[in-house]
Amino acid sequence: MSFFRPDTLQQLLERARGYPDVGLRFVDAAERESFHSWPEIEERSALVAGGLARLGVASGDRIGLLFPTSIDFIAAFFGTLLASAVPVPLYPPVRLGRMSEYHVRTAAMLDTVEARLLLVDRRVRTVVGETLATLPPRALPLGTRTLEELPPRARLTAAGHPQDLALVQFSSGTTVEPKPVALTQAAVLAQVRLLNAHWPDRADLPGGRPTGVSWLPLYHDMGLIGCVFTALERPSTLTLLPPEAFIGKPALWLRTLSRHRATISTAPNFAYALATQRIRDEEMVGVDLSGWEVALCGAETVVPEVLRAFAARFARWGFRATALVPVYGLSEAALAVTFPPLGRPFVARRFDRLALADRGEAMASPGGVELASVGRALPGFELALRDEAGDAVGERRVGRLFVRGPSLLRGYLHQPEATAKALVDGWLDTGDLAFVDDGELYLTGRAKEMILVRGKNYAPADLELAVAGLVDARPGCAVAASYLPAGRATEEVLLFVEHAKSASLEGMRLLESATREAVLARTGLAVERVIVLPPGALPRTSSGKLRRGETLRRYLGNALTPPGKTGPVQLAWILARSRWKLLRGMK
Repeated sequence: MSFFRPDTLQQLLERARGYPDVGLRFVDAAERESFHSWPEIEERSALVAGGLARLGVASGDRIGLLFPTSIDFIAAFFGTLLASAVPVPLYPPVRLGRMSEYHVRTAAMLDTVEARLLLVDRRVRTVVGETLATLPPRALPLGTRTLEELPPRARLTAAGHPQDLALVQFSSGTTVEPKPVALTQAAVLAQVRLLNAHWPDRADLPGGRPTGVSWLPLYHDMGLIGCVFTALERPSTLTLLPPEAFIGKPALWLRTLSRHRATISTAPNFAYALATQRIRDEEMVGVDLSGWEVALCGAETVVPEVLRAFAARFARWGFRATALVPVYGLSEAALAVTFPPLGRPFVARRFDRLALADRGEAMASPGGVELASVGRALPGFELALRDEAGDAVGERRVGRLFVRGPSLLRGYLHQPEATAKALVDGWLDTGDLAFVDDGELYLTGRAKEMILVRGKNYAPADLELAVAGLVDARPGCAVAASYLPAGRATEEVLLFVEHAKSASLEGMRLLESATREAVLARTGLAVERVIVLPPGALPRTSSGKLRRGETLRRYLGNALTPPGKTGPVQLAWILARSRWKLLRGMK
C-alpha cells in the first residue's frame, strides 16, 4: 500500500484503516480483554461524526467529552474531529464526597470553552445532572447526548487542516485555576512524531513496532497524546486499563505488560511507589518484565529513592533499572519537552540545600537534596533559564524555565491576557524553576509555590517528602505553603498533612510533632504550624496533583473542610475507585 505523511489526526486514522491487525485493546479489572482494530475504530468514529452533523454540529464547535476509559471515548473523540469539531476531554466524577465541587468546576470548564454539546457515557449521565443545572442558560445549546442517542447517521469524514484545533485540554491547575490549552493539529502531530522517534521500530517485535500498556486517564495528555496518539501514528497496538482498575489492583499493570510483552509504559512517580508497596509476590506468578524497555516517569516530582525501590523490588521478575526514564513536560507543550538518553541508568545527584535556597546555586554535596535529571531538550525544542530581570543564567544556576518548540499551544482558548503572559516572542513561560548541570535539566519547583523564609527559598515538595516516611501520615498527602500574616515581617510556614486511615487517636495527636521533627531534620526549616487533616481533605487537580495554592486559600477562608467518608485517596486516580463502584452499580 502507498504510504503518505498525514498532516492531521483524521488523516492518521484514515491511514490506519490499512492496518487491521493492530489497534486498541481494553482490559478490565477481571483481566477480560476486548480488541478493536484501527479500521473498526475509524468506522465507529465516522458514524459518530455523521450523527453529530445531523444534530447540527458545525465546524469549530467545541464538544465536551465525559467518558471513562472505553471504546466509546475513542469513538467520541475521533468522531468529533471527523465532524470538523473540537473535542474537549473532561474528567468523569471521581470524588463522590466532593460532588458539589466537581459540578462547579466541570460547569466552569464547559462554559469557558463555550461547548455546544456534551457527549457522555450512559452510566454517568445521571451523575452530572447537577453539573448541567449549574450552567448558565445559554450553555450547551445542543444539549447532552450519549452516543446511542445521536440521530441515525451515515459515515462522515473530514480530513481537517494542520492549523485546525486538534483538542482543548485543561491544564492541571496546581497553582491557579485550570486553563483551556488549545492545541493545533500541527502541534499535536509534531509532539507525537518526536515521541515515536525515541523508540524506533524493531524487527524482533510483532509487526516491527513497539507496543504499549497504559492505565493513564484519557482526558490527560500523558494518556491521550503520549499513548493513544503515538500508537495511532505508528500504527501499533496499545493496551488500555482503566485507572480505577490499576488503583484497586496495581499488579494488573505489570501482569498486562508481561502478558503482551509490551515495551513501553508511562506513569507518575506515585504509581511506582504504589506498585512497590502494594503488589504481593503471589500476584506476580508467571510475570516476566524483561521486555519492558522504556518505563517513563513524569507528571509530578520524580523521587529517585522511589525509582530505586521499584527497580529493586521487581528485578527478580526481569525488570531492568535502565528502563526507568524520568522526563519533563507540560500540557502547554502538548506533553514532553525533555528526555534523557534511553538505555542508561537514570541520573540523580545531590546538591547543597542551602546553596540552592540562599543563592540559587547548584553545588554538589554528598549529604544534600537529591534531584533526578530529566535529560535534554527533545529535537526542535530549546530551553532558556532566566532570572527575575529576564536575563539568562549560566549552568548550575537556578532560573525560571522558558521553552520553545514545535508543539506549543496556540494559546489559552478565549483568554488573550493569559496567553500573552504565557507566550512571549515564541517562548513559553513554564512557571517552573530549574538549573542545568552537565548539560541536563534538573527541576527545583514551581516559581509561584516557592516558600520564602528570611531570604531563603524552599521547595514545597522537599518539605512534603519529609513526611513520607511517617507511619501515621498518609503517603503523598501533604501540602506545604506559606503566607505573610498581617502585622508580621516574615512568612509563616504551614504544613497540611492527612493522617492515615489506620492512625490511632494517639498517632494523630503525635503526628504534628513528628512532622515538625522530620521537616527540620530534612530541610533545616522549622515549620510554625502543622495542620492534621482527615483522609481526602486536601484539594486536588483533575489529574490528581495536590493544589497547594487552593489549599492555602481554603485554609485562610476557613473552608478547608473534611470531605466525609470518601474511601481511599492518593491522587484523583485513586479516588476513581469510588467512581468505578458507582458505575458498576448502574449497569
